[in-house]
Amino acid sequence: SWQGSQNRGSTGEQEQTATKMGNLWGKQIPLKDLIRQNKRMVNKAIRELDRERKRMEGEEKKLIADIKKMAKAEQMSAVKIQAKELVRTRNYITKFIQLRAHLNGVLLKIQCVKSHEAMASAMKSTTGAMIKMNQQFSIPGLQKIMMEFQRENEKAELTQEMMGETLDDVMDEEGDEEEQDKIVDQVLDEIGVSFGDQIPEAAAGQLGGPAAEPAAAAPAAM
Repeated sequence: SWQGSQNRGSTGEQEQTATKMGNLWGKQIPLKDLIRQNKRMVNKAIRELDRERKRMEGEEKKLIADIKKMAKAEQMSAVKIQAKELVRTRNYITKFIQLRAHLNGVLLKIQCVKSHEAMASAMKSTTGAMIKMNQQFSIPGLQKIMMEFQRENEKAELTQEMMGETLDDVMDEEGDEEEQDKIVDQVLDEIGVSFGDQIPEAAAGQLGGPAAEPAAAAPAAM
């Protein structure tokens, strides 16, 4: 029927439109390239504005010179016409300056987007590395490794302690204690001599030497 063919035609147009939109948006441009293209376009627009502003400033100087010349010639009607043109020219120059300021703001926003894109790319790369690292080290596996390490470390400490006690028992021979006492006495004597050179009274009191004998002899003299 005519209505059915119309519906089919409408559906076909919608599909074509969707296909066109899919081709338009489906093939996405990388963000880095998109930022570069927009920055290039804005810079081009700024250069064109600067070029036009300089041309208008040259026109402004020419108008001022013509106004002075006509004023000297007392051509007041021409002076008024040129004065209106001068005002119009200066207004355009002001608009060009404002447009350039707006475009500079756009450039700053593009640069900000570029910085955000770089930060997002770095975070994406770092996140990928962290994911791979976490995949290699599972939490249960890591806990198992730590428990095994603690258990083996305790075994090693216990073995070392047992070996030390055994070696002490084996190396402990008869007569060693007397030899050790002699060495200790010798060291104390050397320390006492050293103290005696520096503080005689304290050294004599510690060693129980000649300083103790007069105290014992005093009652015998009485």
